[in-house]
Amino acid sequence: MARKITDLSSLIQAARGDKPLDLVLRNVQLINVFSGEIYQTDVAIDNGVVVGIGSDYKGKQEEDLKGLYLSPGFIDSHVHIESSMVTVPRFARAVVARGTTSVICDPHEIANVLGLEGLKFMIDSSQGVPLNVFFMLPSCVPATKLETSGAMLSAKDLEPFINHPQVLGLAEMMNFPGVVNTDQDVMEKLALAGNKRLDGHAPGLSGLALCAYVASGIASDHECTSILEAKEKMRLGMHIMLREGTAAKNLSDLMPLVTLENERRCLLVTDDRHPNDILEEGHIDFLVRTAVKKGMSAISAIRMATLNAAEYFRIDRVGAIAPGYFADLVAFDSLTDIYPRRVYKDGKLVAVDGKLLLPPLDSQNIKARNSVNIGSLRPEDFLIKALSHHARVIGLGKHQLYTEGFVTEPTIKDDKVISDTKQDLLKITVVERHRGSGQRGIGLVQGFGLQQGALAASVAHDSHNIIAIGADDESICRAVSKVAEMQGGIVAANGEKIEAALELSIAGLMSNEPIEKVSADMNELKRASSRLGCKLEDPFMTMSFLALPVIPKLKITDRGLVDVTQFALVDLFVKD
Repeated sequence: MARKITDLSSLIQAARGDKPLDLVLRNVQLINVFSGEIYQTDVAIDNGVVVGIGSDYKGKQEEDLKGLYLSPGFIDSHVHIESSMVTVPRFARAVVARGTTSVICDPHEIANVLGLEGLKFMIDSSQGVPLNVFFMLPSCVPATKLETSGAMLSAKDLEPFINHPQVLGLAEMMNFPGVVNTDQDVMEKLALAGNKRLDGHAPGLSGLALCAYVASGIASDHECTSILEAKEKMRLGMHIMLREGTAAKNLSDLMPLVTLENERRCLLVTDDRHPNDILEEGHIDFLVRTAVKKGMSAISAIRMATLNAAEYFRIDRVGAIAPGYFADLVAFDSLTDIYPRRVYKDGKLVAVDGKLLLPPLDSQNIKARNSVNIGSLRPEDFLIKALSHHARVIGLGKHQLYTEGFVTEPTIKDDKVISDTKQDLLKITVVERHRGSGQRGIGLVQGFGLQQGALAASVAHDSHNIIAIGADDESICRAVSKVAEMQGGIVAANGEKIEAALELSIAGLMSNEPIEKVSADMNELKRASSRLGCKLEDPFMTMSFLALPVIPKLKITDRGLVDVTQFALVDLFVKD
């Protein structure tokens, strides 16, 4: 965490130049996010804080950066660390090396599994890492009443955490019908935040309902997928978070929204980003780099990843390079192809050319109770008795969390609906894993392209039951059973053969292995899914969001198919 300034007199004396300072960075091209200028100067640092700008300072240590551009450290304004599939310390090492020095984390993934135990685990494990980790309290545990989660958190449960120094407010309020209809539980959570920030999540909400949502004090949204939607929300006062994650890629579509007149209302976020993408493409640096390559000015892109975030979340002394600001800095050599060359955290050089200079972490003694309880399964547990000749199907959207819902004639054999690879109609199931109830939702999905075998995972937003998609019941059963055997994870199976697997034994969401090992295992899972016929770039991230019943249109939970536009369960079959 960024430190508090405890000795103001010493800071002022250092700024006066009364003593040699810890570090002076010479010959930098300073990116001033306040004035929008870039100019050559020196930056003086003492006790982890920038104390002055200019050539008059003397340092115990001086570094000539030879004209490198110097930016404030990048800030991810909305991220679920659990989606990196590693613990907070492992995540911190990976993203700090890419120039991210602060994140605003919503731990609702692990909270939906372990409740307050999960929230405490995330806060505790963020101590002492080389990253400022701030938290928004999860507002929707469970996300809806249309699924079974591992916990329920009320405003009373969250109250002891609201004044924690790392807590900045209430995380994305996905239950927008609850806001609009003044649900008592939702009202109590909104009131709990007080003067702290309320983040939003309202895909497609418009008109009077959107006005009611914004009137509650909710001030941001990261679910916009069109300029029209984002502009309506911005006009009502919302901050717009431009998201580029692994599954949802909205940056290119929303970039035309950003102008010189409204840029200060825009933020950059990853939301959910898999380890492969963090290691191979980057983190917030990737979003900044991408925005600039697509025509945005470097100053605007950097400001959206620094000052805008700090000011929106009211984080003092972060997000700029100025006297009194913590010395979280990123240096790079090009404004058109921004790659972090040097990263400073609290005034200390911690990474060079994407490589962290800090010593490796000792193996952590992680304690997280078993969270996968499903009992034994048989292939016949996934049979679908044909009740008509027409069924609802979940249709994938490209690089979006939105899905379509349509009705078609499934393939029926012996009065049972079966997966049909020729039509790309595959069975999809969600198996309740928290309470051992045996409850399963079963439906059909189109867009995965599997020709054989099955994919399964205990990562299934937001309640994280076990989700599986397969071309035959035997493979589905084997994949789901393997996930349970590992106490969480991701699996590709073909019949009885396990093609690839990744163990995620911490709440069924995270591994304590280094991110490089997790990434390698994920790459093998992708190769295995490709061998099974899947054409998707990241089928496991895509699959994980098909269980999220707060993003339109048709989704599936352990209780069955959900029509998100109606916020209601619907039958798989439609009357002929």
